[in-house]
Amino acid sequence: MRIVIAEDDALLREGLALLLRAEGLDVVATTDSPSTFLSAVDTHKPDVAIVDVRMPPTHTDEGIVAAVEARRRHPALAVLVLSAYVEQAFATDLLAAGATGLGYMLKERVGRVEEFLGALHRVADGGTAIDPEVVGQLLARSRPDSTLSRLSPRERDVLALMAEGLGNTAIAERLFVTDGAVHKHIRSIFAKLDLSPDDRADRRVTAVLRYLEDTRAR
Repeated sequence: MRIVIAEDDALLREGLALLLRAEGLDVVATTDSPSTFLSAVDTHKPDVAIVDVRMPPTHTDEGIVAAVEARRRHPALAVLVLSAYVEQAFATDLLAAGATGLGYMLKERVGRVEEFLGALHRVADGGTAIDPEVVGQLLARSRPDSTLSRLSPRERDVLALMAEGLGNTAIAERLFVTDGAVHKHIRSIFAKLDLSPDDRADRRVTAVLRYLEDTRAR
């Protein structure tokens, strides 16, 4: 796995590089600005980019803008965005720009090495990985009159774990239920959110996007 890191905090940037290299991963470039990040992506054509949301010069959304541009130039690029805070609009914008091979994690999660590496590998494999704290806050903010109100408490639990990027077996283990029960809950979620099995889109990702968009519109 070839990785480019875009992070203006030198300590975190180099710490990430050391961590990933210790795991046998190939960090081909580390950058500290959106422009050098895009140049590195064009030059090295990595499999994954790890990008800070807030970067110079204004430290607002430069990282997200650069990540979206990198994906426009290289559609197969997987992107894992890091943020110090839960920034709902940025999470939604990132996923809406292309629903596979994308992740959004809080920086504090990097210290939980196993979780961080698991998210990185899910994103590299074309899945999604949204930080559990982000998922929890977004679900808590959902409007009572939204389509999410159709879901049972257990279905909301399943949807939250789907958003984290977990597969059916992992969800079953986390909720202490059978794989069959998870499958039934997911079928019910798709039905209640009006996601047709004939839809070409990945229904798991579409379900996640549905509640992200819903909570953003509150």
